[in-house]
Amino acid sequence: MFGRKKKKPTAQDAEEQQSAPEERQDGTAEPPGEPQGPLDVSQLENRDGYLDLGALLVRARPGLGVRLEVDERTQRPRALALDLAGGSVQVQAFAAPRSEGLWDEVRRELVQSLRTGNGEPTVEEGPFGLQVLTRFPATASDGTQGFRLARFVGIDGPRWFVRAVFTGTAAVTAEPAAALEQVVRELVVVRGDRPMPPRELLPLTVPEGSVRAAAPPQDGAPAQPQDGAVRPPQRGPEITEIG
Repeated sequence: MFGRKKKKPTAQDAEEQQSAPEERQDGTAEPPGEPQGPLDVSQLENRDGYLDLGALLVRARPGLGVRLEVDERTQRPRALALDLAGGSVQVQAFAAPRSEGLWDEVRRELVQSLRTGNGEPTVEEGPFGLQVLTRFPATASDGTQGFRLARFVGIDGPRWFVRAVFTGTAAVTAEPAAALEQVVRELVVVRGDRPMPPRELLPLTVPEGSVRAAAPPQDGAPAQPQDGAVRPPQRGPEITEIG
């Protein structure tokens, strides 16, 4: 689960809307000018060439590293991490209402949470529509203090919602970012028919025969928990590299 329940507008909400001039007056995003992706499983003719991770299918490509981040308490996968060309993206898929999307609401909550944690968020137009840019304190390998950039993207689908957090070289608009953005567009979401409340995490599964090996955390930063607190993602168990 993530975020908070919808609440009545506040003065802080109005301030957040003023800081994002790219947003319409009613707070919704401009409609995209091109097909976005990820795909819904109903749009997929067959699963050949995809790694099946339960709620998400990943299309194979050279050099793409695939990791599942595991919840320490439940020992269940809670996020998918994809690494390519020096950049990373953390992906989670959630159940969503049948009649409306979640990104407009989640984006406002995210900006408010980042401001509370001194994340210095900005909202701007990106390849998937409105996105949130922020930075987190980090310690470099030589011990100096600096910042890590992160770019939050939200994608509304039929009864599902995908949140992607780009870090490393993929946090900025550059060639590595475009490569990982295409990986996200090629993801396939398997929502299933089971009734689920909005914002419930769609279950991920470890492929049969995969070997889980612990990988070191990046900058010692904790993974983003499901309680709504916003923190940069960390490396998790690496299960496979495809391509």
